Amino acid sequence: MSKAVKAPQVDAEIADIQTPAPLEFTSDKGASRSTWIAAILLVAIVAWMGSGFIFPSENTDTTITREEPKPVAVAVSTSHAKTVTQFYRAEGQALPDRDTKMRAETSGDIAEVLVSKGQDVEAGAVIARFDPTNNDADANRANEELARAQREFDNAEALLERGVSTKDRVAQARASLAAAQASVISIEQNAKSLTITAPFAGRIETLDLDEGEFVSTGSEVGRIVDITPLTVAIQVPQQSLTRLAVGLPAQVRFITGEERVGTVSFVGTSAASETRTFLAEITVENQDGAVPAGISAEVTIPTGETNAHFLSPSIVSLNTEGTLGVKTVNAQNVVEFHKIEIVKAQIDGIWVTGLPDAADVITIGQGYVNEAEIVAPSAEVVGQ
Repeated sequence: MSKAVKAPQVDAEIADIQTPAPLEFTSDKGASRSTWIAAILLVAIVAWMGSGFIFPSENTDTTITREEPKPVAVAVSTSHAKTVTQFYRAEGQALPDRDTKMRAETSGDIAEVLVSKGQDVEAGAVIARFDPTNNDADANRANEELARAQREFDNAEALLERGVSTKDRVAQARASLAAAQASVISIEQNAKSLTITAPFAGRIETLDLDEGEFVSTGSEVGRIVDITPLTVAIQVPQQSLTRLAVGLPAQVRFITGEERVGTVSFVGTSAASETRTFLAEITVENQDGAVPAGISAEVTIPTGETNAHFLSPSIVSLNTEGTLGVKTVNAQNVVEFHKIEIVKAQIDGIWVTGLPDAADVITIGQGYVNEAEIVAPSAEVVGQ
């Protein structure tokens, strides 16, 4: 009986041994320490994140503000306009005042040549003579014919007065006489053509004549040139034509270094179709003949006076449209752009128009500012 009761108890003890029990550290004092630490940290983080709502900061404005850019600092110089003389300059060529080809007015053999090439001659000077033999024979024949015609005319009139001649015969005799007179005059003119003379005073530039040479009527025998005075020809563009007028003085510098004073003697009124320029001529005295024709010359003509500013070329700039101009500062420190025109150039600067009589010109910093921009001009102002 005791064995039947003990068996179930043994089985229960065996089952308890086979089923593992969970570990418990109820007896360890540090078992709950990690739990408390995690809880404290959690509370601290939540408190820190919520502190912005519970304790808002005094400055709650988070808007980002930008400072306005400061005006660009520039240096300015006050410039005052002055009266300057305007000049028109051009390159030209010295031409002879007169240049003529000499031609034979009759045919025949050259009997003598009285001048040589390069010789200076006066107006009317004899250059050469033809052989007058043929002309002398023609003159004798014409004179005899004239005498005969005169006698027949006289006889016809005498007979008409006595009534033994008719008016028709008198008229016929008169016509014969007129023809004989015309023949004599023609031969006399031919006699004058036997002498080749200078049409004006000048220098024999070319001479193609030899004694005994046969020359036909109209043949070119030489060329005579007058370089006293000289004529300097220049080409004037159409936009500058109104600046020139006849009578203006001109300074002429030749390529040889010779300088002369001349006068504008001609201004054209019809432009060349190829270049659209007008011819202008300056007369230069050259009585000594020291300046030859054909050389280059530089002409300077004063064309009037104007008010202009003297500036350094370094302060000239271009606007966005490519216009040449100068930047200035007005009373409100605003940049203004003035279109300019160069009226005179010197080694140390240029004279320009287009600015007011007094202007604060930007001398340093003009490349960093634009028109209508506010700037900070330098307090130091240097007068021109």
